[in-house]
Amino acid sequence: MLTYIAIGVSLFFAMNIGASGTAASMGAPYGAGAIKSKQFALLLVAASAFLGAFLGGGEVVKTIGEGLIPTDLLDAQIVVIILLGATLTLFIANIIGIPLSTSEVTVGSIIGVGAAFQAIYTDTLFVIIAFWIIIPISSFLITYGLGYLIKYSENRWTGLTGNGPWTKWLSLLLVIGGCLEAFSAGMNNVANAIGPLVGANMISAGNGLLIGALFVSLGALLLGSRVLETNGKKITKLSLLQGSAVSFTGGTLVIIASIFGLPIPLTQVTTCGILGVGAAKDGFSILQKSVIKRIALVWVISPLASLIVSYLLINLFSKFDIYNVLIVGSAIIVAVGSLVLSRIERNEKRSYYDAGGGI
Repeated sequence: MLTYIAIGVSLFFAMNIGASGTAASMGAPYGAGAIKSKQFALLLVAASAFLGAFLGGGEVVKTIGEGLIPTDLLDAQIVVIILLGATLTLFIANIIGIPLSTSEVTVGSIIGVGAAFQAIYTDTLFVIIAFWIIIPISSFLITYGLGYLIKYSENRWTGLTGNGPWTKWLSLLLVIGGCLEAFSAGMNNVANAIGPLVGANMISAGNGLLIGALFVSLGALLLGSRVLETNGKKITKLSLLQGSAVSFTGGTLVIIASIFGLPIPLTQVTTCGILGVGAAKDGFSILQKSVIKRIALVWVISPLASLIVSYLLINLFSKFDIYNVLIVGSAIIVAVGSLVLSRIERNEKRSYYDAGGGI
């Protein structure tokens, strides 16, 4: 019974992966206007992600399935807990329209289980965390440099801005770049859903990749609309060349990481690429936009949230420890309570000063 539950949760997680990081990969073409129809953009995402997941997802599956914690810990119950911790965090983020990193959520959930059993492959974990930082920063720096070249070129040759005879070809270039990025998303992210199943020998890698690819594609089609809107429209307006720089840079970096089996936060790579060309175009004031602050905050919280959830579930259902449950539960209550108190205090101060109070 638990095996079927684990597979069901895995497929639901795969759909949320398609809705989050994968759908965000077409944000640049959609934001730049190369694709007018949101539905067509999501269809291209779905097809490209399916091919990437099925053809190239194997190495990252190995890392997620057996590279972070010992495989002898993985049974049906543990796999369900890992996937629930990741899925609940990601699902909440999708509801509010934030493009969350599925890699961070999944790795955080696996590490929560490993922490409960005091069995974590720390060397692999440190390498992954290092590349979580290195690759998004590389994306920002590369696109920041390309952004200046594009800005100079568009000022000198106005036909490159998308209002001249080159518009059709520049639009096609951007769409190809978006498809490349969606391919890399499927290649890297499908492992987050099926890796624990493969590690527990509940499904073969080949069958897992095929089924995972299908459900990632379905998730992009059915649930990806809000994240596509956030990544494409609410950060900065991109020209066709700027969008191409973002898509080709992000897609190439993530494909390289996937070849080496590294689960990478694609959404961070894409968003940092958008920020890079945006900073070259409009200056660093773009980093002050509220949507950027919200995305950055969720990036920090997401792995910690899934880690806490999976650790708590382990101590409730697999390795019962009332003291750990008490400590983790208390920490959650304190964190939530502090946020609520902070909000109440800000509202009270605002009401006080609006009413003309003060010394």
